[in-house]
Amino acid sequence: MSITALNTKDAGHVQSAREAFTFQSLKYRLLGAATLSGPLLWIIPLAVTVLAGILRFVNLSHPHLLIFDETYYVKDAYSLLQSGYEREWGDEVDEQFAAGDPQLSQDASFVVHPPLGKWLIGVGMLLFGDFNGFGWRFSTALFGTLAVLLVTLCAQLLFKSHFLAGVAGLLMAVDGHSIVMSRTALLDIFLMFFILAAFYALLLDRRYGRMKLARLLAVPAGNRPDDFLLVYGPMLWWRPWRLAAAVMMGCAVGVKWSALSFVAVFCVMAVLWDFSARRTAGIHKWWFSALTRDGIYAFFTMIPLLLATYLATWTGWLATTGGRYRNWAQENPGEGVSWLPAPLRSLWQYHQAGYTFHTGLSSEHGWQSSPWTWPFAGRPVLFYFEGYDQGVNGCDIKRCTEVITDLPNPVMWWACWLSLLLLILWWIGARDWRAGAILAGAAAGFLPWLQYPERTMFFFYTLPMVPFLMLALAYMIGKFIPAEPRRSPLYRTRVAAVAVFLAVVLLVSAFFWPIWSGEMIPDEYWRAHVWIPNWS
Repeated sequence: MSITALNTKDAGHVQSAREAFTFQSLKYRLLGAATLSGPLLWIIPLAVTVLAGILRFVNLSHPHLLIFDETYYVKDAYSLLQSGYEREWGDEVDEQFAAGDPQLSQDASFVVHPPLGKWLIGVGMLLFGDFNGFGWRFSTALFGTLAVLLVTLCAQLLFKSHFLAGVAGLLMAVDGHSIVMSRTALLDIFLMFFILAAFYALLLDRRYGRMKLARLLAVPAGNRPDDFLLVYGPMLWWRPWRLAAAVMMGCAVGVKWSALSFVAVFCVMAVLWDFSARRTAGIHKWWFSALTRDGIYAFFTMIPLLLATYLATWTGWLATTGGRYRNWAQENPGEGVSWLPAPLRSLWQYHQAGYTFHTGLSSEHGWQSSPWTWPFAGRPVLFYFEGYDQGVNGCDIKRCTEVITDLPNPVMWWACWLSLLLLILWWIGARDWRAGAILAGAAAGFLPWLQYPERTMFFFYTLPMVPFLMLALAYMIGKFIPAEPRRSPLYRTRVAAVAVFLAVVLLVSAFFWPIWSGEMIPDEYWRAHVWIPNWS
């Protein structure tokens, strides 16, 4: 292969053909020149994570009752701790549970979500008590806080900018949707965390794999790699971050099956990155090389590990005999997938029943919403609502209200979706891999729901794509601010505009905080937050 010159992002940086396959040249082509260093590398992630933790843990035990779907997942977590599988509960037992008097049946329950999220809720209950709000919400608050850290770290890898990493982390920290889901013992915050962790691991793998590719291809100046390497490229073999991504994706599926769309998209995305790396490095048959030396190898290492991780989340059900469908294989000999061992045949039957439930779920619900309304936050879920007359429960005015709704910061939310639309145009025009990565995560979280228009769906199903919305907004902010010259009037004007926007976002979050945390407020103040009728 003959390379006469390689143009780079740095003006005037030209490399001759004799330096094309030196390590520095390959590293520059594959990873670029910019790197982050210094104390801001950890100060910014730490600062936004502390802010997120304060907003997610303060007064976490309020209200001391099971709100919305906590009635399912908290009690399932308790039964998992007691027996290793979910059991039935009697009617109207939430108040008794919160009072420390669980009315747990001996009969196995049919639940349609895998157990990992409920096991994680149970860890908080083990640490801080079964029958208090802090105990059953601790794990969601912890994982929600750590998700903010991951968003910041992802932004560092994507943008190589302390400022944009801080912006992305700050947006995630003060987003009401994320705050409420972190303060409520539902499964979706775990789903979001593991998806985000898998994305972060793949970003690290992209950097690790490209660095390794540069090392294996590198030769001294004036030389060229072996002809076979130039045609097919080297095998990279050990890629620990790719294996970590597989574990995280297995955990995500172990929380909710809706993670499967992210598994498919992320695996395709990783292979496309391999295609790009080998082509950029100068390998002749880059497509064949990436497919056979990266893609097939990745499939046979990642998918078995993902499946093993997912199967491990069912350990409690497999290790006991009382769970629903646990003895189905013994009771139905010769039926089902006959070549599987009996416990796995029973588990397969359980999955078939669960899939039928999910695809056929169409019962009406007062807080359901169509995916087409999600970009506008058209119908957030009212998790908790209590009204008090004067003199009741400390209310000292005519009428007081306590509200918890998973309404996002509306200014931020609408800006995120606008940024997502602009990002599509930017990706089409510039083919920036970062834009493609963010769009891939957003598409995996949104598009699959459009296939089931009759299914009952809720606004909080958007939670797994929220980190990608924040990254999209941070990306477009980065494009809005010109890189050079920093002293120009245009630069100062746009930096001021971004500062004003962020200030508005913070003020709006402060305004909506009472209805994210369930504070007692005047009823008129609650009504002032209802900008759209469907919000109440």
